[in-house]
Amino acid sequence: MTTSAKVTVHLMRHGEVHNPDRIVYGRLPNYHLSEKGQQMVRMSAQEFARRRGEGANIVHLVCSPLTRTRESAEPITELLGLQAHPDARVVEADNYFEGLHVNRQELLNNPRHWTKLYNPLRPSWGEPYIVQVRRMAQAIKDAARTAYQQGGDGAEAIIVSHQLPIWVTRLALEGKLLQHDPRARECNLASITSLTFDNLLSGNPPQVSGYTEPASPLYSGVIQLPGS
Repeated sequence: MTTSAKVTVHLMRHGEVHNPDRIVYGRLPNYHLSEKGQQMVRMSAQEFARRRGEGANIVHLVCSPLTRTRESAEPITELLGLQAHPDARVVEADNYFEGLHVNRQELLNNPRHWTKLYNPLRPSWGEPYIVQVRRMAQAIKDAARTAYQQGGDGAEAIIVSHQLPIWVTRLALEGKLLQHDPRARECNLASITSLTFDNLLSGNPPQVSGYTEPASPLYSGVIQLPGS
């Protein structure tokens, strides 16, 4: 007799960050959600609460250890009663330009940056895409296992993370090239990318099973930067 072990892991991106100077904040501490960002993540938390009310067995919550992701997990804790467990494996990608105010022209005109721009396929300015995929994949599996241990077949987990790690993970699962145009990422603020293991015990990777933007009414006028 085969044991059923369907598990879903939702990858939620954090909300808008207060960043009036338009700094590439990457892994820097103390970058907090803006007021609009707080509204965004509450809308996503309300979406999870709605799903639970309709029978979703959401039992486990993980977040990146950075300020903005911890704050984005807070309304989920409030509405669903789940403790957030920080996991460094779902943190933002490392980025050479962290802490700088950067635009394309400044990059091209400054010779000291050129050695970081020679290979956009890796990318040469930060953590390789494949490294991000590997750490995210292991964190996703572990979150799924914990959810299954707590909730059994049909259990669900939430991981609050960042745009680039979420997006390259999705590309990998869909069998697409990891190299991409950042403007084409379907991973908006406070969005939810859902991955489903049809049978966690089989060892097979999950499939992308959904993408939603609960906070889309708040996107107008929002400025998004790399390293967020």
